[in-house]
Amino acid sequence: MSADQTEAADICCASCGIAELDDIKLMECDACDLVHYCSDICQREHQPQHEAACKERAAELRDEILFRQPESTHLGDCPICFLPLQLDLEKSSMQSCCSKVVCKGCSYADYLRQLEERLGRVCPFCRHPTPTTQEEANKNKMKRVEKNDPVAIREIGKKHYHKGGYDTAFEYWTKAAELGNASAHYNLSHLYRKGEGVEKDEKKGWYHLEEAAIAGHPDARYNLACHETRNKRFDRAVKHFIIAANLGHDESIQQLKKCYKYGDVSKDDFAAALRAHQAAVDATKSPQREAAKDNA
Repeated sequence: MSADQTEAADICCASCGIAELDDIKLMECDACDLVHYCSDICQREHQPQHEAACKERAAELRDEILFRQPESTHLGDCPICFLPLQLDLEKSSMQSCCSKVVCKGCSYADYLRQLEERLGRVCPFCRHPTPTTQEEANKNKMKRVEKNDPVAIREIGKKHYHKGGYDTAFEYWTKAAELGNASAHYNLSHLYRKGEGVEKDEKKGWYHLEEAAIAGHPDARYNLACHETRNKRFDRAVKHFIIAANLGHDESIQQLKKCYKYGDVSKDDFAAALRAHQAAVDATKSPQREAAKDNA
């Protein structure tokens, strides 16, 4: 028997005990990685014995994902200068023609170039003519929606939400979330917890908030930290604050200062968070962005 066959033979159905060999293939439990089954029948029969351990392990696996430090915020980088986008949404703008979010530094630099060369106004990224009316911008967004662009879908959902069309907003944000948009998850969390456009469901609300946080949404992470604080789970709250602070989130670093004052975070962890926060903020700076700020 080969080494692979020996290893496979060690994996047995948790219900009937049959080993995984040759044509017998076992499947993992749907929720955890603790046990295997040879059939749906065995899984159902074993569920009462496995349920407690399964829930505990599933929670551990979820936490491994939840408390993993994202490489960047959900906003990502400016597609022109490739520097991280600032968390202040006023310092960048979404282009209706291509749904790219461009920092104000690059937009301003491109504006100066167009003035100097006496060119017509175009998108700084894709060079599509800049819309002159809101109606034209909305048409551009709808074209992107037809292409299944999650950013455009999220934006159309936002427009409906602000007009009181919660049901329609829910539909758009659900689709955008399915396509991986973190902000759509964040917005869905609000709808579920408030019961706007959908039946109120706290569990689903927190799920979508977690999904947004996992994708690098600092405000979602901050809200989770505040939720854990209200429930006296300070160790989990501190983890959330640190992750958000590492992404440059100002409110989280302020909360960590309070946590340090009350002894909820160690000196070393607090110092590391301060350095990471400053590094994240510094990474978003550039001469072009400073120029745009000075000429706003």
